[in-house]
Amino acid sequence: MGNKKRFILITILIMSTTCSWAQKYVNLWKDTPSMKGTNTKLYIHKAKGKNTGTCIIICPGGSYHHLGLYNEGYTTAKWFSERGVTAFVLRYRTAQNGHHYPAMLQDLQKAILYARSNAEKYGIDENKVGIIGFSAGGHLVTMGGAFSESHDELKKLGLEHKKSIKPDFVIPVYPVVSMQDPIAHKWSRKSLLGDNQSDERKNEFSMEKQITSEMSPSYIVVCEDDNVVNYKNSLALYQAMIDANVNCRLAIYPWGKHGFGMLNNSFMKAFHWNEQLWVWLKENGFVQESPKELH
Repeated sequence: MGNKKRFILITILIMSTTCSWAQKYVNLWKDTPSMKGTNTKLYIHKAKGKNTGTCIIICPGGSYHHLGLYNEGYTTAKWFSERGVTAFVLRYRTAQNGHHYPAMLQDLQKAILYARSNAEKYGIDENKVGIIGFSAGGHLVTMGGAFSESHDELKKLGLEHKKSIKPDFVIPVYPVVSMQDPIAHKWSRKSLLGDNQSDERKNEFSMEKQITSEMSPSYIVVCEDDNVVNYKNSLALYQAMIDANVNCRLAIYPWGKHGFGMLNNSFMKAFHWNEQLWVWLKENGFVQESPKELH
């Protein structure tokens, strides 16, 4: 092959790859003048096979400092999309790039609004838009469910919207929950709140203190031997939901530690936690088919 032909072929391959990748994400804030330069990406994994109409927005963990985009983002999106669920992985802003609250919640609320505003495009049922988050992402999605009315960060930016930013269901996985010293994950607290860690702020963002009967149906996942975030965070969140009469379930496992995501690891092979989650989604009408029925 001559050099000219080789160059043309390489150019075509690069352009093809670039175009393919470009279709896989959107910049959430590109059309918002007041957020010019904000680089929040939403990676798109369309439903494969039979579309259930359900949508899931995925918030990876990383102590609000960085993001575990592969083991908690990509693998989760792949699992859901293969089961007919439209999956969006949210690369929200973190402290690594100098961002603290409310940047993260702004990004999540904008992602929920994007999903509902583009429901027809992706084949999404607007009443089946859920959010799943891991570790600090678990705290973020809990905020997404609990703060949709009291902390509408989009309206504070001057973005009026007619569609709801309340998720239809919330899935916190080994979540950061409390900002209280006995069980707080201090790195996440620092990354979320910055230097403003007054008692008032700690109380405001301790999610076990912010749950009301308006909280979205929730499915909490945690292991008793979690070696990063004290599993009592999940117990406190679950108890708060029970006290508020929220439709909720706690899936607690004896071992598995932290960060298992949806990787095909020993924990997954032993407990298949995502299949049990799917049963709950089906029981609550968020999906109609079981994974086996989809194939």
